[in-house]
Amino acid sequence: MQTQLEAFESSSPRFSPRPIPIASRLIHVIVIGLWCALFAAAFFFKGLAAWSTGVAYVIYDTLLLLFVFWQSLPLLRSRQVPAPTPARLRLGVIVAAKNEAGVLKVTIDALLAQQMPADVIVLADDGSTDGSEGVLTRQYGFRVPAMGESATVTAGATTLVWLRLPGAGKASALNAAMLLMDTEVIVTVDADTLLDAGALAAVNHAFESEPELVAATGVLAPVCPRSVEGRVFQWFQHYEYIRNFLSRYAWMRLDSLLLISGAFASFRRSALLNVGGFDVDCLVEDYELIHRMRRYAVLSGLDWRSRVLGNAFAYTDAPANIAAFLRQRRRWFGGFLQTQFWYREMVGDRRYGWLGTLMLPVKAFDTVQPIFGLSALFLLFYYIATGRVAVLIPVGLVIGCKIGIDLAYHAYSVFAYRRWIGNKTRGRMAIAVLAAIAEPFSFQILRHLGATWGWLAFLSGANTWGKQQRRSLATRG
Repeated sequence: MQTQLEAFESSSPRFSPRPIPIASRLIHVIVIGLWCALFAAAFFFKGLAAWSTGVAYVIYDTLLLLFVFWQSLPLLRSRQVPAPTPARLRLGVIVAAKNEAGVLKVTIDALLAQQMPADVIVLADDGSTDGSEGVLTRQYGFRVPAMGESATVTAGATTLVWLRLPGAGKASALNAAMLLMDTEVIVTVDADTLLDAGALAAVNHAFESEPELVAATGVLAPVCPRSVEGRVFQWFQHYEYIRNFLSRYAWMRLDSLLLISGAFASFRRSALLNVGGFDVDCLVEDYELIHRMRRYAVLSGLDWRSRVLGNAFAYTDAPANIAAFLRQRRRWFGGFLQTQFWYREMVGDRRYGWLGTLMLPVKAFDTVQPIFGLSALFLLFYYIATGRVAVLIPVGLVIGCKIGIDLAYHAYSVFAYRRWIGNKTRGRMAIAVLAAIAEPFSFQILRHLGATWGWLAFLSGANTWGKQQRRSLATRG
């Protein structure tokens, strides 16, 4: 029987590479060449053609919105709530934590209060030094285990396990915790994520009713501190999350869902073991894992599927200031680039269906999307500063049309999202409209800056969990 490391190396393209298809090489060359050609147009053309970078950015983003709109139309039909099923799978939860004393009790108590509690909850304590030890001993009666060992207590029908680790990173903590479990399904929950009472029951239903399902993500809503700055960041991120999860639903309908949020993710344990667990060298271990699972399934002739579950809902702590937000997006985008590079052999490969022929080529273009966005913004400011009226008038018309499209899509996305998840989030349509108008000139620029920083992280090979301040869930009322 393979060890975890052997299983990982045999399924990872970094250790078991395959030839890179010509289609993949061509797509990536076109992506870079297109930006170079369009940016050069600013120095050789007049009128709207001089802003070709911005026009391409607008067209690309609009096409993606139309795709998500079309694929998500089924959400407008009456949501069918699945009937409870008598079968109950053995389900375990891993709470990955590093210096999360402020939210540990809130998160664990929410797990224990589930309509269908987990059989086992493993707290993977990755070298915490902030008083987490006191929370666990006082609130749950744990004895302090030696480093590298675990302690166990019972809370109702759930076994609580505290696994103390020396601080090797989140992926390593998840892998160590996974080996302590023998459940059929493993759910990963970040220590700053609060599950809705029916979330685990929804996960159980999904895996019990679909044997081919190997990975699923719940729907997340961001929570920030109740300061002025925190409210502004929550405002923008709330609507960003709505669009992102609708996008996941759209790609899921083409069997091309790749992004399973590690903050609330679930996996069939047997599949997780077959691919060797989480990659300790990736900045976004959750995203990389789904690529590896899909690659393994295709090469092994397996019909593995992934899902986003609208009835599995959770709140998660989100960045509430510019510095924290940029750090998060640096890590996310740097990890995205890592994964896109490692799995470039899948780009354009017809064996992966729509995933290989559409989703991954789109992701190839996404690698330079922030560069397109910032280039277009730079050129716009340049034309304003130099009074290039012949360029600014048609550019203004394009931007105005794009804002109109965004407003319409924004209104639709809020409505469709609420139908999908059952109106679990609050928010007025007027606020959503204001967010759509303000975002291109504020929040979107921050996203592009964070992504550009992610390029530097990717090129430098940075690989750290990062420091975060977790307060929002602890004060959530």
